[in-house]
Amino acid sequence: MPKRTDINKVLIIGSGPIIIGQACEFDYSGTQACKALRKLGYEIVLVNSNPATIMTDPETADETYIEPLNAERLEEIIAKERPDALLPNLGGQSGLNLCEELYKKGILDKYNVKVIGVQVDSIERGEDRIEFKKTMDELGIEMARSEVAYSVEDGLKIADKLGYPVVLRPAYTMGGAGGGLVYNKEELKTVMARGLQASLVGQVLVEESILGWEELELEVVRDAEGNMITVCFIENIDPLGVHTGDSFCSAPMLTISEECQQRLQEQAYKIVDSVQVIGGTNVQFAHDPVTDRIIVIEINPRTSRSSALASKATGFPIALVSAMLAAGLTLKDIPCGKYGTLDKYVPDGDYVVIKFARWAFEKFKGVEDKLGTQMRAVGEVMSIGKTYKEAFQKAIRSLETGRYGLGHANNFDTLTKEELLKKLVTPSSERHFIMYEALRKGATVDEIFELTKVKTYFIEQMKELVEEEEKLLACKGNMPSDEMLTSAKKDGFSDKYLSQLLEIPEEDIRNKRISIGVEEAWEGVHVSGTPDSAYYYSTYNAEDKNPVSTDKQKIMILGGGPNRIGQGIEFDYCCVHASQALKKMGFETIIVNCNPETVSTDYDTSDKLYFEPLTVEDVLSIYNKEKPLGVIAQFGGQTPLNIAAELEKNGVKILGTSPSVIDLAEDRDLFREMMDKLEIPMPESGMATTVEEALEIAGKIGYPVMVRPSYVLGGRGMEVVYDDESMAGYMKAAVGVTPDRPILIDRFLNHAMECEADAISDGTHAFVPAVMEHIELAGVHSGDSACILPSVHISEENLETIKEYTRKIAEEMHVKGLMNMQYAIEDDKVYVLEANPRASRTVPLVSKVCNVRMVPLATQIITSELTGKPSPVPELKEQAIPYYGVKEAAFPFNMFQEVDPVLGPEMRSTGEVLGLSKSYGEAFYKAQEGVGAKLPLGGTVLISVNRKDKEEVVEVAKAFADDGFKILATENTCKLIKEAGIEAEKVNKLSEGRPNILDLITNGNIDIIVNSPVGKDSVNDDSYLRKGAIKAKIPYYTTIAAAKAAAEGIAYVKAHQEACKFVDQVYGVEIPQAADLVIASCGGYPKDINVYQLQKTMDNAWCAVREGGVVIIIGECEEGSGSKVLEETCKRLGTADAIKADLEKHFEIGANKAFAVTRLTKKAKFILVSSLDKELAHDMLFEAMPTVEEALAEAEKVIGNDYNIILMPEGSLTVPLLPA
Repeated sequence: MPKRTDINKVLIIGSGPIIIGQACEFDYSGTQACKALRKLGYEIVLVNSNPATIMTDPETADETYIEPLNAERLEEIIAKERPDALLPNLGGQSGLNLCEELYKKGILDKYNVKVIGVQVDSIERGEDRIEFKKTMDELGIEMARSEVAYSVEDGLKIADKLGYPVVLRPAYTMGGAGGGLVYNKEELKTVMARGLQASLVGQVLVEESILGWEELELEVVRDAEGNMITVCFIENIDPLGVHTGDSFCSAPMLTISEECQQRLQEQAYKIVDSVQVIGGTNVQFAHDPVTDRIIVIEINPRTSRSSALASKATGFPIALVSAMLAAGLTLKDIPCGKYGTLDKYVPDGDYVVIKFARWAFEKFKGVEDKLGTQMRAVGEVMSIGKTYKEAFQKAIRSLETGRYGLGHANNFDTLTKEELLKKLVTPSSERHFIMYEALRKGATVDEIFELTKVKTYFIEQMKELVEEEEKLLACKGNMPSDEMLTSAKKDGFSDKYLSQLLEIPEEDIRNKRISIGVEEAWEGVHVSGTPDSAYYYSTYNAEDKNPVSTDKQKIMILGGGPNRIGQGIEFDYCCVHASQALKKMGFETIIVNCNPETVSTDYDTSDKLYFEPLTVEDVLSIYNKEKPLGVIAQFGGQTPLNIAAELEKNGVKILGTSPSVIDLAEDRDLFREMMDKLEIPMPESGMATTVEEALEIAGKIGYPVMVRPSYVLGGRGMEVVYDDESMAGYMKAAVGVTPDRPILIDRFLNHAMECEADAISDGTHAFVPAVMEHIELAGVHSGDSACILPSVHISEENLETIKEYTRKIAEEMHVKGLMNMQYAIEDDKVYVLEANPRASRTVPLVSKVCNVRMVPLATQIITSELTGKPSPVPELKEQAIPYYGVKEAAFPFNMFQEVDPVLGPEMRSTGEVLGLSKSYGEAFYKAQEGVGAKLPLGGTVLISVNRKDKEEVVEVAKAFADDGFKILATENTCKLIKEAGIEAEKVNKLSEGRPNILDLITNGNIDIIVNSPVGKDSVNDDSYLRKGAIKAKIPYYTTIAAAKAAAEGIAYVKAHQEACKFVDQVYGVEIPQAADLVIASCGGYPKDINVYQLQKTMDNAWCAVREGGVVIIIGECEEGSGSKVLEETCKRLGTADAIKADLEKHFEIGANKAFAVTRLTKKAKFILVSSLDKELAHDMLFEAMPTVEEALAEAEKVIGNDYNIILMPEGSLTVPLLPA
């Protein structure tokens, strides 16, 4: 079947910020879809709010909008771009939900937008719990006994009927948000209330518990002719009761019979066919191994987290193929080197794939490490091996949790068998590590099965590893026999773990195994839909089948490993850009990474992909096999940097900034020496490894102090400490503190503004594109603070100081590549907080807002010693940034409802959005909208602040009062506000009687909250307020700085709306429909003195003309174009798209006008009745005619003789308004 010709322009909705349940797998799927559809010749319009994605790079789509994802913004974009089709099933749950909302509001019909890939009624049949049940009943497919509840009372009645425990599943959510397993009425009331709120349609399915059953998934792809294939069979090793996103799983299914798999496939095909999805669908089943009963749990009629895993596990690019199928192709139309065509595909890999999740419980104090039906993982790894044992152990060392094997985790090896078995009653992130120690302590396979319901096959495999480990431990201090070493390597024991067990240096073990011929071999995973592409995994259980090319010089890039808080998609963005830049330079690129969700592990991002853990053993083996010229370690976050020095010691050439420089930045004493030498101020600080040292340093510096471990990302373990007692407590709880990894202690800068600067440095020169200002004050982690770029409130003098300090430090440290500097300004004095001589989390943001290709430039510098090319840095010039970008962080507090959502020095956000506008206020407003906290333009504000903020509270109250808000405040705050002459009403705190703040929040009487907690006592006192805000989805601000920004944002948007209303009232003229021909006069001199002035009339006429129509503008233009730059730009580049692309690289005043004029000509033909030179008019993409009669004759060649017409005698003062 050929591709569809009834559509030309396709709108793709991205998934927005990274949150638990919806991570960077949608960047991967969206990027693939854009690639596929553009290759087929379609024009792509992309909308996403996440700046950290490859998807939002200008090259990915034809038009990219970084905008909040909601129906209002989408309608504006649809009205402007007029896409023919919308592809909604590649943007996760956000994309599907938005598509349905646009459909229900009539927006898709209004603009004639077809939905492709999945029909809207299919979304309903797949997502709506009632519709799905109805469909399953019609198909004769069994589901768990269940009923839908629309209230807590409904839920209680249904649960009584079904019997406890029951599972609650809210409709239209992801990651199990708002749901859970409940054992009694009280738990049901709490979780049901949460679920009804989380559901888009206020609907929760109450379902019989099938706890302990096997959870099995099929990834099915269907085309428009109804052909279906199963891409992957996934077995969840953790049984039902643990969300699939948290569950440890394998592909293929290892313990499920062929006959059972056949039945699953038949049912999946029936379901997918009835729902009529075109592309990928994830179908989840439960199987009772006792009765052999199969029930369907749910389907995801879209690419999902499991699709990314299935794609990488099998080599079948589901999103790419789904996009091609949505465009009308069938599976038979897509050729494949291995199977002929894709309709003949079968998942036939002779290897085992394991997925293991990565959690962040340590970031959320007070959260119990407990897994259930609501997802908690923030990332995942995928490993490939020849056997289950090998793949399992590779997954553990891929996690980067400091564990290189299953044993001796935490303190589990010190517990008794009984204590360990007790810990296994409730699933947790440590479950498999506890099982391992329980087996060591003599627990039987059956005992563990009874408690966990993990299949006995997997427990037996683990038991064999325990027995093997015990034999190895018997050799402690000595090298084991060749047979034992060989067997251990075949079963996945890493060199590092063996070194820890045997207490022998890792290098000795590596040398020994190499001497007996035990080395990693590699096998390829064929990429379906390509002639012969593959990516590679290592094994100690096969012959090497890894062809090595020698045609080009090679460079290896080390990726970032699993997503986690503090190290996410931003680093993958850097690795992808580095690979693309190196390819352009003519190098062969090699990427090493183990994260299945990312673009870097897409088969064609690099010339060769190794799906491997980022450990010394694995990277060194690849390095010795491929023999690249060098390795780039500075783009993958902390992951590659942690092994860089060890790699260098083993002969690996690290390109760019040397590992010793990175160590220097972490060594506080050495770094301070350097700052003293450069005469750059730093807050007083020290390093401690004992409680005594810490107390002594804090005594010298004076409280409060900031404490943190060295060598961490995301502010891991960072705290503000106020007294000796807290300091002693912190030091005692600190893990892994050694003389070479001490605790860092700094004077806490009170009430200081934080800011940061990213730099590109060649070792002798450094370029700073812009300084980013943090909205939250010092004490809030940079990853969690909202930021403004370029800065708004920093003085010119301090900006220059920051840039100068950054340049000095980069040059002194001989940084080659990227660097990030953190500063604080206290009492108008700039202090250096820290230097990170590597790519940072802010690189994609700065690159996009400042329009500077930071990673390609850094890559050019890093490779200059190989290419001999001069450094680009001396040529880089600061550009005028014609707008503001505000970054806002997205937090997972809705998934951790027991946590107080207060911001502090430890990072807790999972993702970010970007708000862009010419006004800082509107940019902040859009950023809030992007994270789902749309600011109200009126209503009631609740203000309750701590003593520290009392001085500034009046300013905040005045700003909200000026915005027209009613003010409620707690007693002391209220008093201060009233004393300043501002109206305010007192409200009761929780302890002061009813009605209190919580009552008002619950009843929906409050629209926005300003609440700043401080110190231990206050946090305990008022956390209910912030938790209540999250529950009620009310925008809340815990810092005065953010509250001021919110008030400013609201003021701007209100003023802007008023201005627009005024323009519409004074200049607006309603027109019945867009016309075939518009004739507009500028209104004479000076409005038509040149094209520059004429553009206002062109803009207004453009609003009145239909697509493909004609506009005749009457304007003399006696001064020509009005801008030399405008003329030269049009002449040089020739098209609106080329001008736009050039502007994105180098913004120039005048060139922007060239785009403003020429972009209009994409919609209609423009004819100018003027004495303007014809050639000049032609350069600007319109025609010049001396008379109206000649212009009309020319117009009729385009629109014929039968046309409707609109006349605009005062074109520059008339705004045509189409009916809503």
